[in-house]
Amino acid sequence: MNGKTALITGASRGIGRAVAIELARRGAAVAVNYLSSEHEAVESCDIVKKSGGTARPFKADISRPGEVETLFSQVIDHFGGIDILVNNAGIMINTPIDQVSEEEFDRVFSINVKGVFFCCRQAALKMNHGGRIVNIGTSVTRAMLPFYGTYAASKGAVVQLTRVLAKELGPREITVNTVSPGPTDTELFRKDKDEAQVAALAGMSAFNRIAIPDDIARVVAMVCSDDASWVSGQTIFANGAFNG
Repeated sequence: MNGKTALITGASRGIGRAVAIELARRGAAVAVNYLSSEHEAVESCDIVKKSGGTARPFKADISRPGEVETLFSQVIDHFGGIDILVNNAGIMINTPIDQVSEEEFDRVFSINVKGVFFCCRQAALKMNHGGRIVNIGTSVTRAMLPFYGTYAASKGAVVQLTRVLAKELGPREITVNTVSPGPTDTELFRKDKDEAQVAALAGMSAFNRIAIPDDIARVVAMVCSDDASWVSGQTIFANGAFNG
Protein backbone atom coordinates (compact mmCIF):
# COMPACT_ATOMS: atom_id res chain seq x y z
CA MET A 1 0.00 0.00 0.00
CA ASN A 2 3.00 2.30 -0.35
CA GLY A 3 1.99 5.65 -1.81
CA LYS A 4 -1.70 5.18 -1.01
CA THR A 5 -3.86 7.25 1.34
CA ALA A 6 -6.58 5.73 3.51
CA LEU A 7 -9.38 7.63 5.24
CA ILE A 8 -10.87 5.75 8.19
CA THR A 9 -13.93 7.19 9.91
CA GLY A 10 -14.29 6.72 13.64
CA ALA A 11 -10.62 5.79 13.92
CA SER A 12 -9.88 7.14 17.40
CA ARG A 13 -10.35 3.75 19.07
CA GLY A 14 -11.63 0.20 18.64
CA ILE A 15 -11.80 -1.35 15.19
CA GLY A 16 -11.16 1.99 13.48
CA ARG A 17 -7.89 2.49 15.33
CA ALA A 18 -6.80 -1.08 14.59
CA VAL A 19 -7.57 -0.57 10.88
CA ALA A 20 -5.58 2.67 10.78
CA ILE A 21 -2.58 0.99 12.39
CA GLU A 22 -2.78 -2.06 10.12
CA LEU A 23 -3.09 -0.08 6.88
CA ALA A 24 -0.22 2.16 7.96
CA ARG A 25 1.87 -0.92 8.76
CA ARG A 26 1.34 -1.97 5.14
CA GLY A 27 2.53 1.40 3.86
CA ALA A 28 -0.56 3.60 3.55
CA ALA A 29 -0.74 7.14 4.88
CA VAL A 30 -3.80 7.31 7.10
CA ALA A 31 -6.34 10.05 7.79
CA VAL A 32 -7.83 9.41 11.23
CA ASN A 33 -11.35 10.79 11.44
CA TYR A 34 -12.95 11.54 14.81
CA LEU A 35 -15.79 13.61 16.20
CA SER A 36 -15.31 14.17 19.94
CA SER A 37 -12.40 11.94 20.94
CA GLU A 38 -9.56 14.24 19.90
CA HIS A 39 -7.10 12.87 22.48
CA GLU A 40 -7.69 9.29 21.35
CA ALA A 41 -7.42 10.29 17.68
CA VAL A 42 -4.07 11.94 18.30
CA GLU A 43 -3.03 8.83 20.19
CA SER A 44 -3.95 6.68 17.18
CA CYS A 45 -1.77 8.88 14.99
CA ASP A 46 1.10 8.75 17.47
CA ILE A 47 1.02 4.95 17.45
CA VAL A 48 1.29 4.99 13.65
CA LYS A 49 4.09 7.54 13.68
CA LYS A 50 6.12 5.63 16.28
CA SER A 51 6.13 2.69 13.88
CA GLY A 52 7.41 4.88 11.06
CA GLY A 53 4.06 5.52 9.40
CA THR A 54 2.23 8.67 8.38
CA ALA A 55 -1.03 9.76 10.02
CA ARG A 56 -3.02 12.90 10.72
CA PRO A 57 -6.29 13.44 12.64
CA PHE A 58 -9.30 15.09 10.98
CA LYS A 59 -12.40 16.15 12.91
CA ALA A 60 -15.80 15.79 11.24
CA ASP A 61 -19.34 14.74 12.10
CA ILE A 62 -20.13 12.25 9.34
CA SER A 63 -23.86 12.59 9.94
CA ARG A 64 -23.59 16.10 8.45
CA PRO A 65 -23.04 16.01 4.67
CA GLY A 66 -21.39 19.44 4.66
CA GLU A 67 -18.77 18.28 7.16
CA VAL A 68 -18.21 15.11 5.13
CA GLU A 69 -17.51 17.18 2.03
CA THR A 70 -15.06 19.35 3.98
CA LEU A 71 -13.40 16.24 5.43
CA PHE A 72 -12.70 14.80 2.00
CA SER A 73 -11.40 18.12 0.72
CA GLN A 74 -9.07 18.48 3.69
CA VAL A 75 -7.70 14.96 3.34
CA ILE A 76 -7.12 15.41 -0.39
CA ASP A 77 -5.48 18.79 0.15
CA HIS A 78 -3.13 17.32 2.75
CA PHE A 79 -2.27 13.94 1.20
CA GLY A 80 -2.96 14.58 -2.49
CA GLY A 81 -5.79 12.07 -2.93
CA ILE A 82 -7.76 9.23 -1.38
CA ASP A 83 -7.27 5.59 -2.42
CA ILE A 84 -9.01 3.78 0.44
CA LEU A 85 -12.13 4.65 2.43
CA VAL A 86 -13.12 2.61 5.46
CA ASN A 87 -16.54 3.60 6.78
CA ASN A 88 -16.15 2.46 10.36
CA ALA A 89 -17.88 5.15 12.44
CA GLY A 90 -21.13 3.93 13.92
CA ILE A 91 -23.27 3.65 17.03
CA MET A 92 -25.35 0.84 18.49
CA ILE A 93 -28.32 0.61 20.81
CA ASN A 94 -29.58 -2.60 22.41
CA THR A 95 -33.23 -1.80 22.95
CA PRO A 96 -36.39 -3.82 22.23
CA ILE A 97 -38.08 -2.52 19.11
CA ASP A 98 -41.22 -1.58 21.01
CA GLN A 99 -39.15 0.68 23.28
CA VAL A 100 -37.03 2.50 20.66
CA SER A 101 -37.81 6.20 20.52
CA GLU A 102 -37.94 8.21 17.33
CA GLU A 103 -34.93 10.18 18.53
CA GLU A 104 -32.90 6.98 19.07
CA PHE A 105 -33.92 5.63 15.67
CA ASP A 106 -32.97 8.87 13.92
CA ARG A 107 -29.61 9.05 15.69
CA VAL A 108 -28.63 5.49 14.72
CA PHE A 109 -29.64 5.97 11.09
CA SER A 110 -28.08 9.43 10.83
CA ILE A 111 -24.64 7.99 11.60
CA ASN A 112 -24.82 4.36 10.47
CA VAL A 113 -26.68 4.98 7.20
CA LYS A 114 -26.69 8.67 6.31
CA GLY A 115 -23.06 9.07 7.33
CA VAL A 116 -21.92 6.07 5.32
CA PHE A 117 -24.03 7.14 2.35
CA PHE A 118 -22.54 10.62 2.12
CA CYS A 119 -19.01 9.36 2.70
CA CYS A 120 -19.57 6.94 -0.18
CA ARG A 121 -20.98 9.79 -2.25
CA GLN A 122 -17.86 11.87 -1.70
CA ALA A 123 -15.70 8.86 -2.52
CA ALA A 124 -17.65 8.34 -5.72
CA LEU A 125 -16.93 11.94 -6.66
CA LYS A 126 -13.32 12.24 -5.52
CA MET A 127 -11.64 8.86 -4.97
CA ASN A 128 -8.70 7.88 -7.15
CA HIS A 129 -9.14 5.33 -9.94
CA GLY A 130 -8.75 1.78 -8.65
CA GLY A 131 -9.66 2.66 -5.08
CA ARG A 132 -11.15 0.59 -2.30
CA ILE A 133 -14.25 1.28 -0.21
CA VAL A 134 -14.90 -0.92 2.81
CA ASN A 135 -18.07 -0.45 4.83
CA ILE A 136 -18.11 -1.98 8.30
CA GLY A 137 -21.27 -4.01 8.80
CA THR A 138 -22.22 -6.58 11.41
CA SER A 139 -22.93 -10.29 11.66
CA VAL A 140 -26.11 -9.35 13.52
CA THR A 141 -27.79 -8.81 10.13
CA ARG A 142 -28.09 -12.58 9.69
CA ALA A 143 -28.54 -13.45 13.36
CA MET A 144 -31.79 -13.47 15.29
CA LEU A 145 -30.66 -11.70 18.43
CA PRO A 146 -33.23 -9.74 20.42
CA PHE A 147 -32.72 -6.02 21.11
CA TYR A 148 -30.52 -5.45 18.02
CA GLY A 149 -33.37 -4.51 15.66
CA THR A 150 -32.47 -0.85 15.08
CA TYR A 151 -28.76 -1.56 14.71
CA ALA A 152 -29.32 -4.54 12.40
CA ALA A 153 -31.71 -2.53 10.23
CA SER A 154 -29.15 0.26 9.83
CA LYS A 155 -26.37 -2.13 8.89
CA GLY A 156 -28.68 -3.99 6.51
CA ALA A 157 -29.11 -0.72 4.63
CA VAL A 158 -25.31 -0.43 4.42
CA VAL A 159 -25.08 -3.87 2.82
CA GLN A 160 -27.54 -2.89 0.09
CA LEU A 161 -25.74 0.41 -0.50
CA THR A 162 -22.52 -1.56 -0.91
CA ARG A 163 -24.03 -3.82 -3.55
CA VAL A 164 -25.40 -0.98 -5.67
CA LEU A 165 -22.33 1.22 -5.39
CA ALA A 166 -20.08 -1.65 -6.43
CA LYS A 167 -21.87 -1.69 -9.79
CA GLU A 168 -21.75 2.07 -10.18
CA LEU A 169 -18.02 2.38 -9.47
CA GLY A 170 -16.89 -0.73 -11.30
CA PRO A 171 -16.00 1.19 -14.49
CA ARG A 172 -13.41 3.10 -12.43
CA GLU A 173 -12.06 -0.17 -10.99
CA ILE A 174 -13.11 0.88 -7.51
CA THR A 175 -14.20 -2.04 -5.35
CA VAL A 176 -16.89 -1.69 -2.68
CA ASN A 177 -17.33 -4.34 0.00
CA THR A 178 -18.76 -4.82 3.46
CA VAL A 179 -16.75 -6.45 6.24
CA SER A 180 -19.14 -7.67 8.92
CA PRO A 181 -17.56 -8.48 12.29
CA GLY A 182 -19.05 -10.72 14.90
CA PRO A 183 -18.75 -9.84 18.59
CA THR A 184 -15.53 -7.84 18.97
CA ASP A 185 -13.88 -6.61 22.14
CA THR A 186 -14.46 -2.88 21.84
CA GLU A 187 -15.96 -0.22 24.09
CA LEU A 188 -19.03 -0.12 21.85
CA PHE A 189 -19.54 -3.89 22.14
CA ARG A 190 -19.07 -4.08 25.91
CA LYS A 191 -21.43 -1.21 26.68
CA ASP A 192 -24.31 -2.45 28.88
CA LYS A 193 -23.08 -6.07 28.80
CA ASP A 194 -21.94 -8.08 31.81
CA GLU A 195 -19.31 -10.82 31.69
CA ALA A 196 -21.93 -13.57 31.45
CA GLN A 197 -23.38 -11.99 28.30
CA VAL A 198 -19.92 -11.59 26.78
CA ALA A 199 -19.10 -15.23 27.57
CA ALA A 200 -22.36 -16.40 26.01
CA LEU A 201 -21.58 -14.55 22.77
CA ALA A 202 -18.01 -15.86 22.81
CA GLY A 203 -19.44 -19.39 22.97
CA MET A 204 -21.24 -18.81 19.67
CA SER A 205 -17.95 -18.72 17.75
CA ALA A 206 -15.93 -21.73 16.65
CA PHE A 207 -12.99 -20.49 18.73
CA ASN A 208 -14.93 -19.89 21.95
CA ARG A 209 -13.83 -16.26 22.13
CA ILE A 210 -14.84 -12.87 20.86
CA ALA A 211 -12.65 -11.11 18.32
CA ILE A 212 -10.07 -8.48 19.07
CA PRO A 213 -9.96 -5.40 16.81
CA ASP A 214 -6.79 -6.65 15.10
CA ASP A 215 -8.70 -9.71 13.84
CA ILE A 216 -11.06 -7.43 11.94
CA ALA A 217 -8.37 -5.00 10.82
CA ARG A 218 -6.45 -7.75 9.03
CA VAL A 219 -9.57 -8.73 7.07
CA VAL A 220 -10.19 -5.10 6.11
CA ALA A 221 -6.58 -4.80 4.97
CA MET A 222 -6.94 -7.95 2.88
CA VAL A 223 -10.01 -6.51 1.12
CA CYS A 224 -8.10 -3.26 0.50
CA SER A 225 -5.14 -5.05 -1.07
CA ASP A 226 -4.37 -5.41 -4.77
CA ASP A 227 -5.03 -9.16 -4.42
CA ALA A 228 -8.73 -8.34 -3.80
CA SER A 229 -9.22 -6.37 -7.02
CA TRP A 230 -11.79 -8.93 -8.24
CA VAL A 231 -13.78 -8.90 -5.00
CA SER A 232 -16.57 -6.31 -5.06
CA GLY A 233 -20.16 -6.02 -3.93
CA GLN A 234 -19.58 -8.68 -1.30
CA THR A 235 -20.20 -9.06 2.41
CA ILE A 236 -17.30 -10.76 4.16
CA PHE A 237 -18.26 -12.12 7.59
CA ALA A 238 -15.24 -11.81 9.87
CA ASN A 239 -16.73 -13.57 12.85
CA GLY A 240 -14.95 -16.84 13.69
CA ALA A 241 -17.95 -18.89 12.53
CA PHE A 242 -20.26 -16.97 14.88
CA ASN A 243 -23.67 -18.64 14.73
CA GLY A 244 -25.87 -16.16 16.55
